[in-house]
Amino acid sequence: MNIFGLHTFAIAPVWDLARIEPQMDRLKELGIGLLEIPLLRPREIDTRRTRAFAGHYGVELIPSLGLPRALDIVAHPQDGLDFLEPAFRVCEEVGSFGLAGVTYGSIGKTTGRAATTREIDGMCRFLERAAKAARSHGLKLGIEPCNRYETHLINRGIDAARIIERIGADNIFIHLDTYHMHIEEESFAAGFEAAAPHLGYVHVSEANRGVPGRGMLNWQACMKAIADIGYEGPITLESMNHVDQDIAGGLATWRPVAEDPRDVIEVGLPFLREAARAAGLQLG
Repeated sequence: MNIFGLHTFAIAPVWDLARIEPQMDRLKELGIGLLEIPLLRPREIDTRRTRAFAGHYGVELIPSLGLPRALDIVAHPQDGLDFLEPAFRVCEEVGSFGLAGVTYGSIGKTTGRAATTREIDGMCRFLERAAKAARSHGLKLGIEPCNRYETHLINRGIDAARIIERIGADNIFIHLDTYHMHIEEESFAAGFEAAAPHLGYVHVSEANRGVPGRGMLNWQACMKAIADIGYEGPITLESMNHVDQDIAGGLATWRPVAEDPRDVIEVGLPFLREAARAAGLQLG
């Protein structure tokens, strides 16, 4: 069984328990056992209240983020590590197993050309130090390949696997997202197979970031590919129903992704459970 997760953006643009808690009974009915926290500004998270909330409802938590655009982790890696440190503290205090997302770069920041040797070397040195910092908090560190319009550094599962194998840190995992895979991978089978040895987290997201099943994504192929590699980790719906202004530009989210935002949960979650079941997976 794979734990079934939901990114906060389906409900609110930030981690807002006043908006999330009223929906928890329904989310539990739909099989949700994990919530993803957008860690845009770590100091805004009330970690004590958040951990109590998770314990009360019996859900796991995983924060995620992208680095601020102003950071240059190649030229000034310590600035990036200083940014991650409060994020690691939040992860530890809420009881998460790790930090996911674009921990190696900024969402929507590209140079307009292929990554240089200097950039890849610098990113690897940064991730090696970030992984050691995460380990000091008892955490794992995720790296999420993104499509070419959001980063030029890591676009595919195979790219992420090569980075991890070069660094050699056993607490770095790959965080795949079907939205990005739909753009960058030759097939879901190829992407999941390449990432399989290091895969620790999966976003299931429709091709238009809206309601799963109402876009162009081939869910049958996607779920079969996940089942075929024997992946047993979390599978989390990420939809851009509500996006914080600090990240909306990087994601190029200009308009509502669903005519009725409630459909992301009420239609999308049951659709994903059925698509998974048909492939031999069990969510929740």
